[in-house]
Amino acid sequence: MQKVIFLLREPVDDFRKYYEPKVVSLGPIHHGNPKYQLGENYKLPLTYEFIEGSGKNVEDVYNMIKEKIYELRTCFKEEVTKKYDDEALTSIMIVDSCAILQYIYCATNNNKFKELNIKTDSVAFGQQNLFLLENQLPYCLLTWLMSSSVKKEEISKSIETYIDLHVKAPADQQSNWLSWRLCQRSKPQEAQSAKEESHDEKKPEDCTISKATEPVHLLDHLRTRMLHGPMYIHDGKIKFTKQFLFRGQLHLPPIVVDVSTRPKFLNLIAYEMCLDFENDFGVTSYISFLDSLINEAKDVKMLTKAQILHNFLGSDEVAKLFNEIGTDLVPNIEIYRDVRSQIQKHYKRKWLTLIAQVFHDHFSSPWTFIAFFGALLALALTITQTWYAVNSPPGPCDNFCKNLTLK
Repeated sequence: MQKVIFLLREPVDDFRKYYEPKVVSLGPIHHGNPKYQLGENYKLPLTYEFIEGSGKNVEDVYNMIKEKIYELRTCFKEEVTKKYDDEALTSIMIVDSCAILQYIYCATNNNKFKELNIKTDSVAFGQQNLFLLENQLPYCLLTWLMSSSVKKEEISKSIETYIDLHVKAPADQQSNWLSWRLCQRSKPQEAQSAKEESHDEKKPEDCTISKATEPVHLLDHLRTRMLHGPMYIHDGKIKFTKQFLFRGQLHLPPIVVDVSTRPKFLNLIAYEMCLDFENDFGVTSYISFLDSLINEAKDVKMLTKAQILHNFLGSDEVAKLFNEIGTDLVPNIEIYRDVRSQIQKHYKRKWLTLIAQVFHDHFSSPWTFIAFFGALLALALTITQTWYAVNSPPGPCDNFCKNLTLK
């Protein structure tokens, strides 16, 4: 566990606030800051509730964690924990980890915060604080505490449920596509290419601790679920296909965009950029890809109409969000390489793109197409009838009438 690297902190002062807790500090990095005192007041009843429900007493829990404090200390950068002795660090680990587990359990079990007199706004801010890079705790610590509880299975399930809630779009909209018109406003493929070499993604173990291995924490679980779980943002899920009548379709997983989106993605990007974390920059590449599709508000509206973006913010704000987050990212050029190439090829065939745009703008509804076809057929019949009326060859009746006129 470590602080956000200076490359992300220094250039954009406005981003700094998204890396720091709003209400509650977790772990040793921000511990003791007076502005998080309210959060400390909330952590204590959560900790008490967890220990009481676990069937253990405080002394047993303290001794269990104290025995493992050296292993836990090695999960953090030395600069982070050097000011705490073993007793102080043990207390921080116990209170914060028990509070996290009880918070998640309450959030996924009929919202039991009212029983602890925790207000709704504090719950909302606490939710954002759980996924900050500088607020992480070793997942093995949570595992040890869960294993000692009589509610082990319930608590473990609540973590899975809680993380799924932060990566899943509505269940009936897990596979969406967008009729391709965005390519006309997309940034050139060359501008999206990065100079970064591909890395093999490491698969961490939940309870393996060593100086050479990055411990798993909630932020890592969130990242893993986004890349390989219900949302699945790797390029196996994101693809471009050719359709009938010269149309192209871009297939994208749906994503919810709300006030938590910016800090969540910024901290996931910061996690991938940690100097000792070897990975494939999956989330960074995904954000870069979305940024290539979203230039302005009308792009957001189109994605929202296609039910790819579930937008709880204004369209202008969402466009600004992705444009700002996507600035100066270095994605993995191997991810989405095929999708970008197919989009570029489709865009280069200008006449197909124009036809696709006409169909998208004017015939997006099947009823519109049927009405147009009906009108076209009626026009054709009218033209045919008029032509026959003017140019029809003389018949027997015409000759008879002509003879009567001559007489």
